[in-house]
Amino acid sequence: QRRVHGEFLFGSCGCWHTLPTMDREDEQNRDQIKHKFLEFLEAEHRDGSRSFTYSQKIALLLDSKQRRLIVSINDLREYDAELTENFMKAPKDYLYAFQLAVNEAADIHGGGRRTHELDIGFDGSFGSHQITPRTLTASYISRLVSVDGIVTRASSVRPKVVQSVHYCRETKKFMTQQYRDAFSMRPGGPTGSSYPTKDEDGHILNTEYGLSHYRDSQTISIQEVPERAPPGQLPRSVECLLEDDLVDRCKPGDRVRIVGVYTAMGGRISGHSNGVFRTMVVGNNVVSLLTDALVPQLSDVDIANILEVSNLRNVFDLMANSLAPSICGHTNIKKALLLLLLGGEEKNLPNGAHLRGDINMLMVGDPSTAKSQMLRFTLNIAPLAISTSGRGSTGVGLTAAVTTDRDTGERRLEAGAMVLADRGVVCIDEFDKMNDIDRTAIHEVMEQQTVTISKAGIHTSLNARCSVVAAANPIYGQYDPRSTPTHNIGLPDSLLSRFDLLFIVLDKLDPEIDRKISEHVLLMHALGDVTLRPPAPILIMDKEERHLCIKVLL
Repeated sequence: QRRVHGEFLFGSCGCWHTLPTMDREDEQNRDQIKHKFLEFLEAEHRDGSRSFTYSQKIALLLDSKQRRLIVSINDLREYDAELTENFMKAPKDYLYAFQLAVNEAADIHGGGRRTHELDIGFDGSFGSHQITPRTLTASYISRLVSVDGIVTRASSVRPKVVQSVHYCRETKKFMTQQYRDAFSMRPGGPTGSSYPTKDEDGHILNTEYGLSHYRDSQTISIQEVPERAPPGQLPRSVECLLEDDLVDRCKPGDRVRIVGVYTAMGGRISGHSNGVFRTMVVGNNVVSLLTDALVPQLSDVDIANILEVSNLRNVFDLMANSLAPSICGHTNIKKALLLLLLGGEEKNLPNGAHLRGDINMLMVGDPSTAKSQMLRFTLNIAPLAISTSGRGSTGVGLTAAVTTDRDTGERRLEAGAMVLADRGVVCIDEFDKMNDIDRTAIHEVMEQQTVTISKAGIHTSLNARCSVVAAANPIYGQYDPRSTPTHNIGLPDSLLSRFDLLFIVLDKLDPEIDRKISEHVLLMHALGDVTLRPPAPILIMDKEERHLCIKVLL
């Protein structure tokens, strides 16, 4: 028996099945796409000097008990460019057919070893579809995209029902029902989320939870990386949905690339549609970008210049003078910042001990001694750096915070500045303006380089392997040379011991030093950008040369 316009099908085995209503033309198109993708899986592809087929990779997947086949979009583009272009524009019309082809190939080449359904994921070069959360606009809705960013929030893993099984004691029959939400890639629209309690004849149904099928589901938030965000603007973020084997593949603070379909779901306020859609990237692959973020992109000219500079004997002095050349003096501070940016050697001993290789540095001194400018140059030079201020920062903002998800009401972890700056530099200005409670929160980060959270039922440890560059003013605003440095700094010894380098910057009342600084400023404005010129010692100008520079400025 079959209901004409319904979704229930009574099979010959005496079971109720739920099937979506499909158009025959859509089924024919899906079969054509499946056969074409089967041919792609059997075709040979090149990976450097060796050749392979994806059918061989499917056999390896079955041996290793993995559940997802990763297909390079470059191989698919080389095999059929038109198919690839159509797939990236309308992935929902192709993903289910691709998945059917992968499972059929697994049945052919697996020898009956397939015990679960295989999924498919993609990686490679996506061209204009390689975007960030800021460039993810409405034109990419329902298209395949690759989003790069840093994980800021991650929800807990929850099961999502895919198929429920119900048993009727009166008729001794089983009934199964499929479930699809708004983000499902399977054909057919979203189904209801309620379990059936009675069959068509009114008989009571009991849900068999042990026979029902569920899949893991997790929601994460991807934010654009801090160094690529435009200055003065808030970083953008986008939510991503991960299912099955993709859950728990990343944690807050990780730099990842999410490949998936940018999907929109209509929103409702007070029972009325408001025209604003909730968007989400339904991921099919998660790639870690930690190694890519640390590797600089060097051209042939850069490599040639590096080799030429490496042959110089005074390369250390040259690089130190090239750091913040518009600031006069502070040679030792510039050398320390250079060593901090280069970093030390991290050691993990066989007994499990961890010795940090990052250098922590503190500058304490009088106002108007270029401490904040040093932080600004460090922020612009370092490949990964996050700037914060002591007055506008809290302990949880620097480390990590436990927040409540407004959709599910569950607790979730949100990474702070030091976790986001993992393998980078954190610049803290006005360090003396922080509260004592907030300052104690970074003690663990500066020594153990981890952030341990034990609150709201969440117990975890996050990596915060970063260098700290802090600038502070003395306790009375001006450094008192008659008092000891400890009395002038006004910070606890437990915090000062975690700084490897401590510089006291003084504004000495010396006419010779003031003359050098003023001449450096005059030369910088008279001769143009000093960053484009090789560093040279500051010359003391006579009266005629000084008048000449003033004329040039005017």
